[in-house]
Amino acid sequence: MSKRAIRPKRGRIAALGGVAALMTAGIAGGLWAGADAAAPAPTPGTAYTLVNAASGLCLQAPPTAGADGVQLTQAGCGGQAQTWTLTASGGGFRLVAAHGGACAGVRDAKTGAGAAVQQEACDDAAASQRWTVTAVEGGFRVVNAGSGKCLAVKDGSTAAGAPVQQNSCDSAAAKRWAFKTAGTAPTPTASAIAKPGASATAKPTATATGKPTATATATGGTGTGAVPAWPTPQGADVPLTSTQQVAKLFDGGGKRFVGKGALGTGGQSESQPAMFELADGAVLQNVILGDPAADGVHCKGSCTLRNVWWENVGEDAATFKGTSAAQVMTVDGGGARGAADKVFQHNGPGTFVIKNFRVEDFGKLYRSCGNCKTQYPRHVVIDNVIATTPGKKIVGINSNLGDTARITRLTVVGDSSRKITVCQRFTGVTSGEPKEAGSGPDGTNCLYTAADVTYKP
Repeated sequence: MSKRAIRPKRGRIAALGGVAALMTAGIAGGLWAGADAAAPAPTPGTAYTLVNAASGLCLQAPPTAGADGVQLTQAGCGGQAQTWTLTASGGGFRLVAAHGGACAGVRDAKTGAGAAVQQEACDDAAASQRWTVTAVEGGFRVVNAGSGKCLAVKDGSTAAGAPVQQNSCDSAAAKRWAFKTAGTAPTPTASAIAKPGASATAKPTATATGKPTATATATGGTGTGAVPAWPTPQGADVPLTSTQQVAKLFDGGGKRFVGKGALGTGGQSESQPAMFELADGAVLQNVILGDPAADGVHCKGSCTLRNVWWENVGEDAATFKGTSAAQVMTVDGGGARGAADKVFQHNGPGTFVIKNFRVEDFGKLYRSCGNCKTQYPRHVVIDNVIATTPGKKIVGINSNLGDTARITRLTVVGDSSRKITVCQRFTGVTSGEPKEAGSGPDGTNCLYTAADVTYKP
């Protein structure tokens, strides 16, 4: 019997947020300066390979995931450690290596030409890790916010293995990059075809994170937008008797983590500790939460959950807190089942993105807090999610507080009578219980159309 049948849930409700507002703000604020119609601007939250215009080779992270201080190189496209996710940061973005969750930054925050661009632990306050993109003929310049210098291949080399650095911005092809969505083949340049050693026509494959995971890739999904299947745990279960604190990155290597002691009651109290607590900006990846899983995952600000699975949800799979309207929480890949009520509960402000995810036997996939003492407008974006019955609601938002839910590529399985509510609007309060205020697409709060939802037997 699943916990859904034996664990009634009540209490605070949670919410999550919409990336459309972030993108709008980012574009208006100049993240993508100089963008033109010929070269669509890269978007935050998307995984890319960066292809150099001079060589046709791809920007590559070190083979050791998360190793600080190792200079980036270019290599033949299609290898591992070439997937980069753009994460909004200040007036620009960070280039986050999906291979290990580290960021591309200028060594020692130097401002001079020729300084190495390396992999280092992400620090949202570091201007040397912040980049802007300028559209130019034939691609984009990637400009460092700390130095004003451009991402470039040393000496304009077209050889595989050549180091990457920053240099003064000009029209040189070695300082120009194409952003290819991860999983698509780069278009070969003339120089790539003419010069030996380049392999720009090779199709990038979905790359592993460097730890064995049954179905995961570097981006937490499949690298092609497919929803991953339920994984097989790797090795012996790992018991947790106290909350695992994550400051920057925790890679579980595909192992199952099970609550013991204070984390092993399997209760429904909202005050119970979490299995993992993520600091602002932290990444949790390649983790399976077994049974019991206490209060799942707590996120204290912006965070990324990549290829995280809940085999039987406890009180909530994850709770998202923080206080910044600019924070972005991303769940990419993974899945959850056995949730009597909420899977994801959002108490703080910001934008919450759920993509390439599967949910089974659930009450609500996402809920914006309906009765928190401090309320905010919250936004949720759902893309490429498979929801399998039994289930009640995909999202619940507070329309009176300005919440939005943007839904695309939602597949609902086993709901022939269409009883699952895709988007439920509530009247949010600061005490008492919120009341339902309508459901379905309305063009204001619930942003989707019938074509965005597919029903399968």
